[in-house]
Amino acid sequence: MNEFWEWAADALWDSVRMLPFLFAAYWLIEYVEQRHSEGVERVLAGGGRFGFVPGAVLGLLPQCGFSAMAANLYASRVISLGTLLAVFLATSDEAVPLMLASPGHWRQLAALLGVKLTVALLAGFLADIALRGLVPQSLRGGYLGSAREVDCHAHEEDEGVLKAACRHTLHIFLFILAFNLALGGLAAAVGEETLGAFLAAAGPWQPLAAGLIGLIPNCVSSVLLTQLYLAGQLSLGGVVAGLCTGAGVGLAVLLRANKSRRQNAFIVLLLYLTGTAAGLLCGLVS
Repeated sequence: MNEFWEWAADALWDSVRMLPFLFAAYWLIEYVEQRHSEGVERVLAGGGRFGFVPGAVLGLLPQCGFSAMAANLYASRVISLGTLLAVFLATSDEAVPLMLASPGHWRQLAALLGVKLTVALLAGFLADIALRGLVPQSLRGGYLGSAREVDCHAHEEDEGVLKAACRHTLHIFLFILAFNLALGGLAAAVGEETLGAFLAAAGPWQPLAAGLIGLIPNCVSSVLLTQLYLAGQLSLGGVVAGLCTGAGVGLAVLLRANKSRRQNAFIVLLLYLTGTAAGLLCGLVS
């Protein structure tokens, strides 16, 4: 019983000390999203063949609205395949706020974002310029839509920046607390050494499994992958693969907005192959 209360208290403290950083991050996120979303959409739509450059940069901003926006712009033939891939690969969903909430991991966060930006730019360049002629036109187009209609925070539009930031901070805090309690309980039940050995068993192939987890169109996957990485249970290659394939709700919006199943399957395949290849490469050089 004493061991139970000990890991429960540790989980609570680990979660509570993130609150100030989470709130600061989400206040900035909500401010940008509510006050400047139309400007972001214009930048993406006006990029043309080089739209993957602003797409990759804007995708690094920690929120799921841009991936949803990019999915609808792609489906309406406003942006290219390369721009869509760049946004999806650069998107980290909840990973950035979680790592910002841990000052000791800011250096790893900078490295992770640098890797994701490089991967997104390279993928966008290959898809839209270098290898453009190899992709049939039938894989590029689809459906008319509006980015604002699928904003993942649409229910918060009338709340104002402060209230929306508080709501999002509380939501993620509760999820983090539940995750920390579950992870701590699992570690207490089976033993930290056993849990670590199980997760390490995948060895250099961790990116293959993490890439599949990242494809889940929900912030849960990014939270799970980031927490495992911060806990030392997931390698750099694994977290790179999972966060590159993790496009937040963007994939769900794409599947809903784009009529062509062939296009959607092709994009998911490209996303998975690119993300896992980046993760495997990071595993080799790290």
